Amino acid sequence: MEHFVVSARKYRPQTFKDVVGQQAITNTLLNAIENNHLAQALLFTGPRGVGKTTCARILSKMINSDGTETGDEDFAFNIFELDAASNNSVDDIRSLTDQVRIPPQVGKYKVYIIDEVHMLSQAAFNAFLKTLEEPPKHCIFILATTEKHKIIPTILSRCQIFDFKRITVRDAKEYLKFIAEEQGVTADDDALHIIAQKADGAMRDALSIFDRVVSFSGKNLTRQAVTENLNVLDYETYFDSTDLILENKIPELLLQFNNTISKGFDGQHYIAGLASHFRDLLVSKTPETIELLEVGEETQKKYLEQSHKASQEFLLQGINLANDCDLKYKNSKNQRLLVELCLMQLASITFDGEKKNSRHFIIPASFFQKKGIKPVPVTFPDKKTNTVAPVEQKTAVTQKEETTQNKFQVDQPVKIDLKQDTKRTSGLSLSSIRAKKEHQIRQMDVVVDEENLPKEPFTEAELIQTWNDFIEILQKDGKHNLASILSIDTPKVKGTVIHLEYPNATNKIELERNQYDLMMYIRKTLSNFDISLSITVNEELEKQYAYTTHEKFEKLKEKNPNIDILRKTFDLDI
Repeated sequence: MEHFVVSARKYRPQTFKDVVGQQAITNTLLNAIENNHLAQALLFTGPRGVGKTTCARILSKMINSDGTETGDEDFAFNIFELDAASNNSVDDIRSLTDQVRIPPQVGKYKVYIIDEVHMLSQAAFNAFLKTLEEPPKHCIFILATTEKHKIIPTILSRCQIFDFKRITVRDAKEYLKFIAEEQGVTADDDALHIIAQKADGAMRDALSIFDRVVSFSGKNLTRQAVTENLNVLDYETYFDSTDLILENKIPELLLQFNNTISKGFDGQHYIAGLASHFRDLLVSKTPETIELLEVGEETQKKYLEQSHKASQEFLLQGINLANDCDLKYKNSKNQRLLVELCLMQLASITFDGEKKNSRHFIIPASFFQKKGIKPVPVTFPDKKTNTVAPVEQKTAVTQKEETTQNKFQVDQPVKIDLKQDTKRTSGLSLSSIRAKKEHQIRQMDVVVDEENLPKEPFTEAELIQTWNDFIEILQKDGKHNLASILSIDTPKVKGTVIHLEYPNATNKIELERNQYDLMMYIRKTLSNFDISLSITVNEELEKQYAYTTHEKFEKLKEKNPNIDILRKTFDLDI
């Protein structure tokens, strides 16, 4: 059987032109060689699999060749590769510095490639400093590392640094396409794109994945084979999920998620991919940002088609919900429920039902004019002119009432049969009190058209006067408890917000329960319906109202000194 060579070794670049995705660095090195501006100490840094060691070997061959060599000449006697991970002691560096003094037997330069140089010990770095700063003329050092921050600054200052970038998905896909043609493999564009995306910017990883998938599927490389072998979620999964979300099909969406989990995928992987899918849809909505979409041509068409179905507001809110679920996933005790709850929230964004549309809207007067209904005028007092300003009342009509009105003429009088046997309740019964309370709550829920309500300016003095008038009304009605709570603090105004500070939470809760009548009285009296109430609790105030027995006695003695004589006469205890 013929010996198999992996693609990462078989197709390792032999010239700078073959290096993928590092044009800036390769052009710099070529110009440096041509112009004889090559430094004697170079540092190649960057992620794994981007071509650091490959560029170091190509550079070593180029500076030693004079054009008379054969094509397979590798200058093995002039190139020394040292693995700093296993040769990181001071003795190893001393042995290297002793070899540096000997000139090359063949070629012009001796090149020392030290891979993973950040693994050298502190003492080895210090022993290497002098040689690195002033090496012999025939010697060049090329240091390679993936973690530049671990190298001491004195080494960095003696090197010319080249930062290798991650290889883009597009460049990796094009190179994989070239490799597939060389090997006679028929590959889908989307399949190569998934491999390039899975490699995460490393060309060596992309070639390793390519070999594995080819071994699995043979000479025909399809998207389904790649997704199955790499255990990645296909684009179709997220396209289907988004369609179900936009159609508010929560049961089908949960079933699809269950099917995804049953295939061995993690819930966090799914929800993070859904957030990325929403991001790609958002990118697809604008022609200027379409280049940020790193997918194949066929998939790009699907993104463009689905982006027209989803609004920008939906995508932004969807990204926010999915990303928040992704952040909470690791700390959640019920991770599956967390993802399912997020999916239900996503499917409810575009839901247009009564429960979703919680705000009460006022039907405009034009609606009643078409139906032949005359609006009833409602009056609001004007504090400046002491006149009554009519405001057109806008009555909310339910669908049931509207249907009833359409059956009869509007001007037809309504007949009420007083003899009808109906069940009546006493005004003091529990059911009547409960019904009255529910009626008040429904009144509080109604939102009036804010644009047509009066918003007259007022002063703090006018507010305090109105506040005191309301307290007097409460006292006349016998509501002494609520009146005393309102008297604890003097209201302060900032804009249209009334600020109160109470010593405990009990007073705050009691006032919040009864704030409807208070706010309606203040708003109507001051002709400003933007006024709102803000209550804070300051526990320090509560301490001011708590007196000890001796403090009470001292207060009484200040008002009437004779009480002390009474205590001494009868020998009373405090």
